[in-house]
Amino acid sequence: MPRHDIVDLRELMRRLRDPDTGCPWDLAQDWKSLVRHTIEETYELADAVERDAVTEVRDELGDHLFQAVFYAQVAADRALFDFDDVTDAIVRKLLRRHSHVFPDGTLASARAPGPVPDTSVVKERWEGIKQEDRHARAQQSAMDDVPLALPALARAEKLQRRAAREGFDWTSWEGVVDKLSEETAELLDAIHSADTSACEDELGDILFTCVNLARHLGVDAEGALRRASVKFERRYRHMEAIAAERNATIAGYAPQALDALWREAKTR
Repeated sequence: MPRHDIVDLRELMRRLRDPDTGCPWDLAQDWKSLVRHTIEETYELADAVERDAVTEVRDELGDHLFQAVFYAQVAADRALFDFDDVTDAIVRKLLRRHSHVFPDGTLASARAPGPVPDTSVVKERWEGIKQEDRHARAQQSAMDDVPLALPALARAEKLQRRAAREGFDWTSWEGVVDKLSEETAELLDAIHSADTSACEDELGDILFTCVNLARHLGVDAEGALRRASVKFERRYRHMEAIAAERNATIAGYAPQALDALWREAKTR
């Protein structure tokens, strides 16, 4: 059986959106209705990657590719742009942002053989070019175009990186740790005052500062939290298994016994 390619996928999408013979559900979709599915697919891909599930990663990438073709077909139906325009735009942007690989901005060019550029230098150049692009779009603030729909941790990190590029940042992680201690003290004051709104504000400041600390340590905050969640889930399942071995349930343990059970699960 012959393998399908991107041409086949685009033809399939065109057929699904055919006004006369297409699928009613696909015909009813627009960009806004697709966003929820795109976000879901992104989390499903992240989950598959986290579990190193190779086949699922392949399948989820296919779902992402289908989403891109779907958005482009909706645009083509409205005579706005098509998939070829999407491809051309991303290739041009990546050529521009990878001048260390394509020195004259074309696929035909190549950098001279020699030492590989340092990753930090490449990232700095990448951010500089993105900054130029933002200025070219006449953005008024370094905070412009940071999507509100981003996950909270990812958005916090992006805002912090933007500010850091303008020079507004701690010089080292030690300063962030000091700030974390300061924010923790403020949260305790808010708790003692029984001010719910203040507690929310101060807790938000702590989370924001934790993201800053992760950034200074070179750690992905979103990935770190996912890893901690997986670890918690694994240990809790161990607790349930140990309790079941003793013909008990978690709900049947007293608080002090639960603490001992948690430590035993960690040891196992």
